[in-house]
Amino acid sequence: MSLAELLGEEFLSSNECVRALTHRSVSSKNNERLEYLGDSLLGFFIANWLFNHFPTYPEGDLTRIRAHLVKKDTLAEIAREHNLAKHLVLGAGELKSGGLRRSSILADALEALIGAVFVSKGYESACEFVEKLYTSRFERIPTVDQLKDAKTRLQELLQSNGENLPVYDLVEKHGKSGNETFSVQCLIENCQEIFVGMGTSRRKAEQEAAGLAFEFISKKISP
Repeated sequence: MSLAELLGEEFLSSNECVRALTHRSVSSKNNERLEYLGDSLLGFFIANWLFNHFPTYPEGDLTRIRAHLVKKDTLAEIAREHNLAKHLVLGAGELKSGGLRRSSILADALEALIGAVFVSKGYESACEFVEKLYTSRFERIPTVDQLKDAKTRLQELLQSNGENLPVYDLVEKHGKSGNETFSVQCLIENCQEIFVGMGTSRRKAEQEAAGLAFEFISKKISP
């Protein structure tokens, strides 16, 4: 569904909406204030929706799911699904550097749109807009276990079997600053296998190594 179908052609051409889609690289009249407002509104709307639809979930589980739904990557995915980039107003420099594809810019603009709907049409309309944006994701809410990162899952698996925590060692780092590649090994006591992960940051490399270790150990201890 296009933004015009979600918001209406009249609102899409309104001053408030145009401002929500205007990046700071254009002028001082940009979407930063609306993005600030939309970010807070989105967090509340999602928290309220989860609170009402998952009455038995503890606070920690609700927080983990909310974080997944409002993170920048998710917002950027939603923005792309609705071709938001088509309506963005960017400065010449941002356009040349690929700003229309940048996840952070797309995510911020989507939050700014939520803020613009709230300012122009009120709370109920903003809620309806968020629900439309998230319809498919509300239909397939991931489980809490699915949202845990590889290092957390590996740690919990080892602890449940009375094993010590894994150790992550940096094996290699090469490349210039800003374009580096890290290689990290995950070592597990009483396991002869060594699991090596690679990534553009040490954290990503550790997560990859942990994922390999989790998969191996899970199969090993399965009945």
